[in-house]
Amino acid sequence: MNKETIWLAIGFLGQALFSARFLVQWLKSEKEKKSVFPIAFWYFSIAGGITLLAYAIYRQDPVFIVGQAAGLFIYFRNLYFVIHEYKNLKAQ
Repeated sequence: MNKETIWLAIGFLGQALFSARFLVQWLKSEKEKKSVFPIAFWYFSIAGGITLLAYAIYRQDPVFIVGQAAGLFIYFRNLYFVIHEYKNLKAQ
């Protein structure tokens, strides 16, 4: 495998991880019969976002880099809120 093929595989892996978050969210929402964002949604968002950011940096695409970096901030912040809420509920 050459370098380009490896980075292409990383890009597709990142896209697969990022897309999996929608499948996870959809299945959980169907089960709950309401719109739900399970914690796995945020983990898939972060994993896919980091992988796609690495790919964007490799490709030196500033638009893609800014988009993924901004998204990662939001995903980490939402994960923080979920974990913080869970800890507060457990403490009660």
